[in-house]
Amino acid sequence: MNGNIPLDQYKQADFLTSFPLTYKSDLNIRVFMENSIANYLHQLAPELSSDELLEKGNLQFSFFVDHQFIYKDNISPGCWIGNANELKNTLTTFRIPLTSSKGENLWALHLWERFQLNGGENALKEGKHQLKIEIRPYFKIDEKTEAKVGKLIAEGQVELVIETPKATAKQIAIPMIQHNSDWKISDFKLDKKKIEALNKEIVTYNLKEITSIVVINDGKLLLEEYFNGADRNTLHDPRSAGKSFVSTLMGIAIKDGYIKDENQTLNQFYNLKNFENYNVKKEQIKIKDLLTMSSSFEGSDANSDSPGNEENMYPTDNWVKFTLDLPVDDAKNNGGKWDYFTAGTIILGDILDKKVPGGLEKYADEKLFKPLNIKNYQWQYTPQNVANTAGSLQMTSLDYAKYAVLYKNNGIWNGKQILPQDWVQKTFTHQIKIPERENEFYSYLFWNKTVNYKGKNYETYYCAGNGGNEFIIFKDLPIVIIITAKAYNKPYGHPQAEKIVRDFILPAILK
Repeated sequence: MNGNIPLDQYKQADFLTSFPLTYKSDLNIRVFMENSIANYLHQLAPELSSDELLEKGNLQFSFFVDHQFIYKDNISPGCWIGNANELKNTLTTFRIPLTSSKGENLWALHLWERFQLNGGENALKEGKHQLKIEIRPYFKIDEKTEAKVGKLIAEGQVELVIETPKATAKQIAIPMIQHNSDWKISDFKLDKKKIEALNKEIVTYNLKEITSIVVINDGKLLLEEYFNGADRNTLHDPRSAGKSFVSTLMGIAIKDGYIKDENQTLNQFYNLKNFENYNVKKEQIKIKDLLTMSSSFEGSDANSDSPGNEENMYPTDNWVKFTLDLPVDDAKNNGGKWDYFTAGTIILGDILDKKVPGGLEKYADEKLFKPLNIKNYQWQYTPQNVANTAGSLQMTSLDYAKYAVLYKNNGIWNGKQILPQDWVQKTFTHQIKIPERENEFYSYLFWNKTVNYKGKNYETYYCAGNGGNEFIIFKDLPIVIIITAKAYNKPYGHPQAEKIVRDFILPAILK
């Protein structure tokens, strides 16, 4: 169906036989079943209770295009809306928005995106295609055991009419860089055809929700482009790319003597016996462990069941207390293993806020933003009204470029040492390996990876945030790249940024 049609208004005529699928459309399905999901799961494992079934099972979606199987997805047991288990026990009909122009942030949208990434996009080229979806119940005891899949319980099909968006010559043309910024304009001759090809990909939504691309070459502004309603004055929300700023401020505070060094432990800043789950291991957590996401706190943003997952922190009224109350993980040694932990950056911000004169926000403005002539920015705040060092520090793309170039220049801006050179060198060091990633590392709230182009490796350090936001500094090339995007919680966010760098920007410069 086209959009959200309430069940009490639903008519036979609302069943679509054909649908024009565009980048922003409202392709919905309404599923009608004879029984509830819990009932179907009970048929697979009758010896288990309803709660046990719903913890281990859900629905399996199979996608076919033009009678060819493309993709199968076992929906996570936790995925639903409202009171999930109650709905799964009673519901026999429900709506799923596969695509949405309304920005509905439901698991179903990610289901469609995963289908697109796993063959759907290649199968749905311009023209008419038959899309068929089949739904079955599945039950999986654990990760090692193969899922038990039930019989077909619902299926539907529709003809999708795909029309590729057309890009005009004006839309793909490289805009002339305007003066009146703090940047000198580069006279380097890049390969315009590569950038025009990039612009076409963005305009036709093959690269989605990109808002800006800025390239600095040899300290000069080489490329400045904006998309999807953004412009030079837009304040972007780069999510966790903003975490890196607290590392910068820590380096400056150490230089100024407000913090001794990054090896100071938490017991030098807090009486940890006043917090829950006291453990001597917690006393030994260093600033460095929080900077490298390798503390022994039982906190992992990658694990939704982790007590210290960031989603558990945000609803609380004191994020510092939330973090310091956490237990330690007996399997972790401080500084031993990387595990992404947003709450740790809140502790770093709190330490600075207590130790620097005038608090964190004033100190950041005087010691970092004013020297870089960054005037237009917006912090988010913790419940204690402290600048939020977990991310979402909003600035313009050109100001993010200043920040990245500060690191590229070993902490120097306009001839003045703003950030200690040794802090930049520590940041540009493989502090800790990222598990399950080949040749990727993490340092002082900066990521590290190597880009391969035409058989040569180019090492980068970069800030990264949800949505595909990246501030990329090439270690051995005179290049800094800022990419801002709003593909929040989309699986294609960071792969798009990698594609922009590897397939378009590097070929345009390294001709």
